[in-house]
Amino acid sequence: MLLVRQAMEIVGGTELPPSQPAAGAVRGSESAVPAACRTETLTPFSVKDPTLQAKIKDYFVFRPGTIERAVSDIRSIAMPTEDGGVQSVWLLTEIDHWNNEKERLVLITERSLLLCKYDFISLICRQVIRISLNAVDTISIGEFLFPPKSLNKREGRGIRIQWDKQDRPSFINRWNPWSTDMPYATFTEHPMANADEKIASLCQLENFKTQLIQAVKKAHKEAPLPGRANGVLILERPLLIQTYIGLMSFINNEAKLGYSMSRGTIGF
Repeated sequence: MLLVRQAMEIVGGTELPPSQPAAGAVRGSESAVPAACRTETLTPFSVKDPTLQAKIKDYFVFRPGTIERAVSDIRSIAMPTEDGGVQSVWLLTEIDHWNNEKERLVLITERSLLLCKYDFISLICRQVIRISLNAVDTISIGEFLFPPKSLNKREGRGIRIQWDKQDRPSFINRWNPWSTDMPYATFTEHPMANADEKIASLCQLENFKTQLIQAVKKAHKEAPLPGRANGVLILERPLLIQTYIGLMSFINNEAKLGYSMSRGTIGF
């Protein structure tokens, strides 16, 4: 676990302070962030493998104080009346519908799932997608699957979260590589998930899946949506990504353009 040098409530992703931002807090407002959040620091990562240690230093997210700042910023976005308290924070890789990798902070709250695009270089939250947990209807876990003639495939396992009873995106959104209006989100582990046990506690996909399923089931039970069948379907099945040539995603993923990294004299 990542340890914080103050009293904490223990959660599966990382450990969060029990204090919550005031209702109506606005991101970027210093007064909206509790003083405890602004002073906490995580203990440094300890990596025995020199090669992995060098790689970890390339990722801005693992630099001292970065995660704390990001969590503090995003906690100020969470709305207590709509989202409830923050239960856990996870660092994962999102795989979009064109097979592009994107570094994401994911927050599980009492009533919402927050998917956060956070700039770990400028320390700014660029985008937050809020999904009501009681709107999640299907959670699929399995190996990635591509069309037989796809030229750019990936291995490994992931988790796909679907909501609002929509199986497929519209034709326009499906063929738009920049579209974010999708009825699902797909995640896999961060590239540095296995570099160290402290990092693993923040990035572990299996633990994220367990906490997410528990939170979704609880939300369906406590706040069922009127006029529709409630409950979540848990499936073990391949996760289809319909890309064929995949030149754009190949360049993006090989260069790790979806991550905040140091790249020589520049970082992006």
